[in-house]
Amino acid sequence: MKFDVNGIISAVVTPFTKGGEFVDFDKVAPLADHMVKKGAAGLFPCGTTGEGHLCSTDERKTILEETLQGAGKKAKVIAHTGAMDTATTIELTQHAQKAGAYAAAVVTPCFYGYDDAALEQFYKSIAKAVPDFRIVLYNIPSCAKNSLSAELIHKLAAGHKNIVGIKDSSGSMPLLTRLFGQAENGFAVINGSDEQGFQALMAGGKAVVSGSSNAYIDLYVDVYKNVVKGNLKKAWQAQLRLEKATRLFTYGGGLAALKEIMRQRGFDPGYVRPPQRELGAAEKKRIAKGLAEQGLI
Repeated sequence: MKFDVNGIISAVVTPFTKGGEFVDFDKVAPLADHMVKKGAAGLFPCGTTGEGHLCSTDERKTILEETLQGAGKKAKVIAHTGAMDTATTIELTQHAQKAGAYAAAVVTPCFYGYDDAALEQFYKSIAKAVPDFRIVLYNIPSCAKNSLSAELIHKLAAGHKNIVGIKDSSGSMPLLTRLFGQAENGFAVINGSDEQGFQALMAGGKAVVSGSSNAYIDLYVDVYKNVVKGNLKKAWQAQLRLEKATRLFTYGGGLAALKEIMRQRGFDPGYVRPPQRELGAAEKKRIAKGLAEQGLI
């Protein structure tokens, strides 16, 4: 059992109605279709960028179903199913398998601090609950508090045939290098930090998961295609352009800035869910100015 997705996997946003009270389900499938048409090889709903932890279990299930409908057979969908507790994570992962997702990505449980023994038991329980379904580990200690060590990652990969890869969003190049150098045969190491996409692809990565791709899929596809073709100078130039474009996210409140950039580049992704906040008029103007200066609108 292997993870076989090559290219840009977009960590798609979740559209909400104004005020964030409801998921705007009418926009979920069109967003999936839009991202695939723009070049996404895979979709990653309900992750960090998708505000998954701000959604109910039922909402997450329906978001996945709508994403699958929008993607059709044109892209593989990796459902983020991680939750704070084991039971909910298993429920969401089993639903992902039944719904037809290609794989499930499971972030480390958050808030409480867990040692390697506890994290190993957590992932062991998930893997055993869906023995014939691909599981991708998800490491993002800046958000989840808990970090997956290289030793634990290798142990989980060696001990469970359906733990087929990791999305590493730690931003640590030393960890990424170690994972590439010591990965089990067929184990997929997928970079989740946009600022080092080129470096990860050059190190042997076949795919990246990107939140900024919602707004900049064209830039990231340019990086990927040029690496594949061996046009490394062009690939590096595209990476520098992507990194510069991601700085515009600091012109407002996190995911609201991402959604505003998407809106200004031609796709309305709806609103954020509180306690995320919407942008003010001045912040929107700064984003518009930045996009114009970079030739992105």
